[in-house]
Amino acid sequence: MEQDSCQTLERAHVEFNKRDFDQAEHLYTKYLASCVQTRQCDARDIATAYNNRGQIKYFRVDFHEAIEDYTSAIKSNCHFEVPFYNRGLIRYRLGFFQEAEKDFKRALELNPKFEDANVSLKQTLLDQEHKMTRGY
Repeated sequence: MEQDSCQTLERAHVEFNKRDFDQAEHLYTKYLASCVQTRQCDARDIATAYNNRGQIKYFRVDFHEAIEDYTSAIKSNCHFEVPFYNRGLIRYRLGFFQEAEKDFKRALELNPKFEDANVSLKQTLLDQEHKMTRGY
């Protein structure tokens, strides 16, 4: 069974990289379901599957579902900076600047050289300040 789930995950990554997002999402979901049944999957692989499935949902502008997947990725591997960054991007876009700030800061704690997170944090702080000075 473990071999099947590893192959499913690899196929999901291939489809994701080919930008066949419908097939990739299906395969990531299949992989995650098999992990729940067998309880033999690596936490990093689970986190990557949730993160990538979250990316697919983000591309579809299903922000709330994407946030759920990013949060699941974080719960699976709290040392993986990418889902913090990705969740922060959505929170930023939705105007939840304080939550976005926390996510970007956590991503930077985990990887201080994460330049995109640094840029996004600076923009979030700027926009948060502008929002407060405008009074809304």
